[in-house]
Amino acid sequence: MLFLSCAIFQAFLVSSSNNGGLFPDLYQFSCPEANEIIMSVLEEAIAKDPRMAASLLRLHFHDCFVQGCDASVLLDNSSAFKSEKEAGPNKNSLRGFEVIDQIKAKLEQVCPHTVSCADILALAARDSVVLSGGPYWEVPLGRRDSKRAYFNKANANIPAPNSTIQTLISLFNRQGLNEKDLVALSGAHTIGVARCVSFRQRLYNQKGNHLPDATLEKTYYNDLKSICPTSGGDNNITPLDIASPNRFDNSYFKLLLLGKGLLNSDEVLLTGKVKKTKQLVKIYAENEAIFFHQFSKSMVKMGNISPLTELKGEIRKNCRRVN
Repeated sequence: MLFLSCAIFQAFLVSSSNNGGLFPDLYQFSCPEANEIIMSVLEEAIAKDPRMAASLLRLHFHDCFVQGCDASVLLDNSSAFKSEKEAGPNKNSLRGFEVIDQIKAKLEQVCPHTVSCADILALAARDSVVLSGGPYWEVPLGRRDSKRAYFNKANANIPAPNSTIQTLISLFNRQGLNEKDLVALSGAHTIGVARCVSFRQRLYNQKGNHLPDATLEKTYYNDLKSICPTSGGDNNITPLDIASPNRFDNSYFKLLLLGKGLLNSDEVLLTGKVKKTKQLVKIYAENEAIFFHQFSKSMVKMGNISPLTELKGEIRKNCRRVN
């Protein structure tokens, strides 16, 4: 028994040292029902609204790119700070807050003041991918929650849909992520939708000359014009992946090769004159298993951006406000 305990402790030390103090089995004893509760809420939510899987995956991304994976994105406005929900990349765009609230409420009933909102975001992102047909990965746990939001950093750090390849690489490098992570994580666009306001420029004024983006396949371009007029209809939506919008697979990369990537930030992975990203698009289009493997690795890496651990931060009772 003593040997087993020492072995578990040693495994904890190895795992946590590799993941900035985070450990996959953190709630094994303190809240063994956590995974089951999160999955049950997600199954119901995604069955009602298949888009929710992509929304929850995106929430985790938008959280981690702003001061680390600390659930700051979930905080509402307060007298002390302005919410990240009001920032340009998030306003009228981020979804899934009510699902996180539901998960948190159930966890607080079963194991109060135990599972952080930041860990809920990381687990919900993983489980949303799994429920959509994508890969499973072990999520290192132990993040604590921020006591404030970072509105200005949300505006500065989250890539815009019209980003150039140089801007994307720079913003990812700022978070300790490389070109391989950039392309793999962009593959999250195999599920979800985007609003007309996010891709209108490509249809009508890509280079400031009132002409469309020449890289768009013609039929796809005409279809997009019917959804997104030159003015109005900002919130009209279309799938990021028209082949299998609710299934997590590698069709996003296949579509890029056909000139059917929706956002400029998608297209430039192939046409942005960076040899490595172009090669990776082709590799992932040809081999879904390689994409799944790298996506899982990059999600763990992203989830380990500047986590608050031990005495830093707190475990919020309500994900929308500090304790």
